[in-house]
Amino acid sequence: MKDTFVLFCIFPSVIYGTTLSQPTVKAHLKSQFAVTNEEIQSLAEELYLADINKADTDDIILNLQYKANSSQMSSGTDFASQKLFSYVNESKLFTRPTFTHLIALLDNYIKETGTVELVTSEEIKEQTAFMEAIFQTSVMNKLSKFLLDKGFYTSMESFTQDLEEMWFGLYARKKGFLDSSGFEHVFHGEIHKRKISGFHSWVQLYFLEKVDEINYLSYTTDGPWTSYPDVFSFQFKWSTYLKPLGSFFMGSSPEFDIAMYTLCYVTRPNKRCTVRFNGHSVPIQTYTWTNSFYGNGKRYVASSYPSP
Repeated sequence: MKDTFVLFCIFPSVIYGTTLSQPTVKAHLKSQFAVTNEEIQSLAEELYLADINKADTDDIILNLQYKANSSQMSSGTDFASQKLFSYVNESKLFTRPTFTHLIALLDNYIKETGTVELVTSEEIKEQTAFMEAIFQTSVMNKLSKFLLDKGFYTSMESFTQDLEEMWFGLYARKKGFLDSSGFEHVFHGEIHKRKISGFHSWVQLYFLEKVDEINYLSYTTDGPWTSYPDVFSFQFKWSTYLKPLGSFFMGSSPEFDIAMYTLCYVTRPNKRCTVRFNGHSVPIQTYTWTNSFYGNGKRYVASSYPSP
């Protein structure tokens, strides 16, 4: 919700967000190879089992309709005459605290890059409330313990501060403007160079389709899971802008998404990181923002998403 504007300097990330250089310090003090692939996959299964806020199979009904092949994905052709979401149990899912606080954040952003994101006092409160809500879940507690035990962080305080910086810290996706953040890119989505960029939250997809801002075109991937979370890849338009291939965890909780993406971002930055949950595997691709940094040479989240 928009409220009274506050100065950007309230975030240390913004102070560093305009430093366009190649710092000599390492992005992470701990080697990304300090954690084995097996440990990542084992933890991912634990996160899945701990996610009590994920959707049950009857909470979301999808109408996939047409499966596009590789030659059709970029055509922008509308192969689906009906909406993707036939039903979502809003009264059950969206009244849960982490969903409620995620939804409150989704109207805080300007989708077009090149416009400065003015952070208001109300939006800061919403970010804080979201952080507090996800850290009250078992999912985030398990991730925190893992990263602390592996030496990536020295305390819960250092981890929570770093997570907020890497996800909510502002940087210039379009030169000269503090117009983007990892959270905005991944969970809200952006229009960059006349294309949809990011946009990997099923909740955002649902709400924008509900108000006819999203036109679902087709799907490419339907994961092997028979319950939620599942993994899908879709083609869709946001207004007139095309997303030729957008991948999502479907039916996952906000804390599950943040935990999975952060796990891979911290341990496998700029790589495909294979996670496993409910008996099946999927890679997550992460990217660091290389044009600016915060703190001791740490990098903001540029993007993170399932890459089936």
